[in-house]
Amino acid sequence: MYATNVRNLKRNPSEALRHAEQEPVLILKGNQPNAIILNLKSSLGDMDEQLKPALAASLFKDRVLSLGAAAQISGLSLSEFIDHLTQLDIDLVIADRQPPKELETLDSWLS
Repeated sequence: MYATNVRNLKRNPSEALRHAEQEPVLILKGNQPNAIILNLKSSLGDMDEQLKPALAASLFKDRVLSLGAAAQISGLSLSEFIDHLTQLDIDLVIADRQPPKELETLDSWLS
């Protein structure tokens, strides 16, 4: 699935339309999946296999699904799904924000 952001879509909409003739085009807004462009000549049944990775990537990014569950829904192997996420610039790991708070609490206890 081809992905582009709103800025590139505004700059060159014909590129997105050319890609949409072959496969759905995922539009990102602020690195978040926002919309999909579909070619009306393609049947939605054919698009099913191409939309699953986009939906799975969105659910993984929102932390609704784990990496393994999202890969399963996408219909891709785990390594293919990781490649797909990388192409979409979606982080696989999010840094834990808890340790700084825990350190502050520990410092207050020790002082």
